[in-house]
Amino acid sequence: MFRVIDLRFVLKFIAIITAFVSIFTYEMAREYWHTDLPIVKVFSIAPWIAAGLFLILTTDTTARLIWKLIRKFKKNIFPDLNGTWEGEIIVSETLKIPARALIKQSLEEVRIDIHTETSKSITLETTPTIEYGNNRLYYLYRSIPKNPEWDEYQGTTTFDIRKLQIAQKEVLELSGVYFTSRKTVGRVRFRQISRKTNADVSFY
Repeated sequence: MFRVIDLRFVLKFIAIITAFVSIFTYEMAREYWHTDLPIVKVFSIAPWIAAGLFLILTTDTTARLIWKLIRKFKKNIFPDLNGTWEGEIIVSETLKIPARALIKQSLEEVRIDIHTETSKSITLETTPTIEYGNNRLYYLYRSIPKNPEWDEYQGTTTFDIRKLQIAQKEVLELSGVYFTSRKTVGRVRFRQISRKTNADVSFY
């Protein structure tokens, strides 16, 4: 499965940086103590450095900083969707349901929680991808109605990710068609209103 960042690249990056940092640490330690340390010490340092780098890359806060830095040099990398979103679910031409979403995205996964006045949807699976230069997000979810007498159901959406210019500000938009196990079809659209991931977007 495709992830936000190619994990093979991350592992290669960790391996290369571990080697350089281990050798640098070894040389610094040898210079500090003015003694010849066995070269085998490099191999005892390396696992700790690799573990530290892995923790840094998989921690959301540092991952977002790294992500932001990478985007300065590689513009076509998958966008950072973290934040609070507002939009609507278009059931028909006459019925549009206000909705809010909270997206939490790391280098490994994307989690989307969508809330309306009558239900909330939780993520079962997401697959971010880049198709012909266009960013898309495949989203599989389970919808839980507010009314306990109503049945839960599953659905899928393929979100197209677009950048819009609104009041001289770049805003991300998600839009796509959804299909549910109840054999209903509609459209859904969201715009990012904040990059905060700790907001309460629930209606109930």
